[in-house]
Amino acid sequence: MGGFKKFLLRGNIVELAIAVIVGATFSGLVQALVVDLVTPLIGAVTGGRQPNFAEYSFTVNGSQFKYGDFLNHLLTFLIIAAVVYWLIVLPMNRLTTLFDRHEAATTRQCPECLSDIPLEARRCAHCTAELVPESEKPR
Repeated sequence: MGGFKKFLLRGNIVELAIAVIVGATFSGLVQALVVDLVTPLIGAVTGGRQPNFAEYSFTVNGSQFKYGDFLNHLLTFLIIAAVVYWLIVLPMNRLTTLFDRHEAATTRQCPECLSDIPLEARRCAHCTAELVPESEKPR
């Protein structure tokens, strides 16, 4: 029983549980955004008709294939993916780029082979060219 308790209290499990809860809540938020804002916007652009393909189907040997329902789910997925990309992924990438820009460099390029090497390297690990460490270069 002690091993199971240890397993449950490991950091990764707790973080995963929090991520699932936040993800489920976020899913509801994105669904509401699509249903309440994006779909009516599509309806406004298409003249008041909101797209609904749910009734589209065909029958083969008594089995009904509801391809319209699949199209509805596909469109919902594409709309949600676009909204998440434009409203979350792009802004987060820009923010990350801003923060990364201010970090101090820890590597430089080798002048011979152009591979990344540590700033204080005296010899390139890739082409074995002799180098002067950054701290010893005249300024």
